[in-house]
Amino acid sequence: MVVPEAIKVLRLKSDHTFTLLGTLSKEVGWGYTELVNRLETQRKIKEQAYYAEKKAANILRSKAIAAADLSPVADVLASYGH
Repeated sequence: MVVPEAIKVLRLKSDHTFTLLGTLSKEVGWGYTELVNRLETQRKIKEQAYYAEKKAANILRSKAIAAADLSPVADVLASYGH
């Protein structure tokens, strides 16, 4: 997991200035800032939905693994060292 704020604090010296690419682009006349913000908002919403589905699938998978009856294949698994 990457924490951008922590990287910024660790990598920049206290007397160095910095800027964000979006801020710099807007200041020099790039006209798509609102579009990028809107698309980023949509991406975040989709990301949250994907993560919720992924968590639900992981819960179902762990329940299925716990409920699985492996006694019919236990001998075969044991022969492979599991």
